[in-house]
Amino acid sequence: MDTLKQKFLDYLLLEKKYSRHTATAYGNDLLFFESFLSAAFDDADLARVHYSQIRAWIVALSDDGISNASINRKIASLKSFYKFLLKTGHITASPLLKHKALKSPKKIQIPFSEKEVDLVLNQIVYPEGFEGVRDKLIVDLFYTTGIRRTELIHLQMHDVDLSGGTIKVLGKRNKERIIPILPIVQHQMALYLSERAQLPSIIDKDYFFLLLKGVKLNDSFVYRLINYYFSNVSEKVKKSPHILRHTFATHLLNNGADINSVKELLGHSSLASTQVYTHSSLAELKKVYGEAHPRNKQ
Repeated sequence: MDTLKQKFLDYLLLEKKYSRHTATAYGNDLLFFESFLSAAFDDADLARVHYSQIRAWIVALSDDGISNASINRKIASLKSFYKFLLKTGHITASPLLKHKALKSPKKIQIPFSEKEVDLVLNQIVYPEGFEGVRDKLIVDLFYTTGIRRTELIHLQMHDVDLSGGTIKVLGKRNKERIIPILPIVQHQMALYLSERAQLPSIIDKDYFFLLLKGVKLNDSFVYRLINYYFSNVSEKVKKSPHILRHTFATHLLNNGADINSVKELLGHSSLASTQVYTHSSLAELKKVYGEAHPRNKQ
């Protein structure tokens, strides 16, 4: 079974083009389920599982306080695994064939206002030198391109085309896309590169964004950076790189951008993924509609 699990993870990485982080998460879910089977049923053979055993795991997870959304994600890992076993002929029917996802409330992500973003970019005093220039550029790049945190962290030097005004990012499932950058951001990038060149030591030379000690950024650093700067101007509960991505999409839609164009900029594979960002733009549309329609003035 260990060999089969490894083949499954290789399949996710090589054929499905999943990121290593995602493949690792799927592998961990399988390990946790396998451990549960061993403890509860004295049988850890994943290929002989019945839905009643999966249902027992779901109940155990729920009893442990795991949210429905998290449980659904774990079951999605199992579903992918059993699809793989079907494809490779190791089973004839998936035990999850008739499973229905648990209901979970949709979390509404509240984007930053244009005023909040403006305060962070134009009113806050950033540190002098390399770190201040880098921090402001990171905020602006999130807001003006909508890139994901991992895409920003792994941005390479050769992915930045200042003369052409574009960056190339590697998104989910290793899908590349080209994103235009605004002239003001091009200027900031040139300033950052000048500061970067003066670092005493650069270890991760290929990466565009670096820490002061010359190594590439990490997830927690980028999250803390966005949270720190926006905590100065916003009382919103969540202040993260993803909220800036959400803000990018919402502000474009509010200002008349076509949803299909926003989809391409965000790197979504389907329009359904982009539509989650439209609730705020719908509110804006209602406001404009209410102010503009003659019937509302009678």
